[in-house]
Amino acid sequence: MKRQICNHDINDPCPKKVPIFGSLSDDEIMKVTKMTKHRSFQKGQILIDEGDKSDTLFIINKGLVKVSKFTLLGKEQILYIMTSGDFFGELHLFNHDEGNNFSAYAIEDTEICMLMKKDIDKIMEANPQIALKLLKAVTKRLAHTENLAQNLATKDPEIRIAQMILEFAEKFGVKKQEGLFIQLPITREEISSYVGVTRETISRKFAKFERLGLISLIGNKQLLVKNEKGLLELLSG
Repeated sequence: MKRQICNHDINDPCPKKVPIFGSLSDDEIMKVTKMTKHRSFQKGQILIDEGDKSDTLFIINKGLVKVSKFTLLGKEQILYIMTSGDFFGELHLFNHDEGNNFSAYAIEDTEICMLMKKDIDKIMEANPQIALKLLKAVTKRLAHTENLAQNLATKDPEIRIAQMILEFAEKFGVKKQEGLFIQLPITREEISSYVGVTRETISRKFAKFERLGLISLIGNKQLLVKNEKGLLELLSG
């Protein structure tokens, strides 16, 4: 697919959406934007494949991306769900010789901005604080992965599902009079891959949470969090 210079709204370029560039001036943001390439991916299309090498930082301008790995048994384990302003591929900015340890797929039609390692190196040389922010992002991702592994190994499925709902509420929730409305970013099958339980377990626990007045289901793709405090209490036992 043909690459092109980032052609997004000049008043809202994708680098401006990324927290690691938050300390840059408007002029510096525009310099970064001029280095940025743009690419569109259709729903279901792979952005990067596990094992491949990359020299690119991927910034999501619009859309949704899932980052996942496959177990030795061939089962998908979703690690992250990312949306506008999120980025991935940062590990290769520090160690280009390593292959990707995950795959990334567009969940819906998605617009990606890309910065090459050579350009990121120039940006970090001029703005050392960005390197520190990238390292902080790397450690945060590692902590998330470690917590995910621990949760999958030790926590009750009900707690995992409650935690996932709260995570989606924070990232995708829209405040309504009745509660927090969530347009679920992934299917029931993908939710089961995210929390490490069967699809049937997801359905049973959703139904139980609904009976308890914690949530309200709206079809298969929408959910209303009616009692956020109650979900938090499940996590604390």
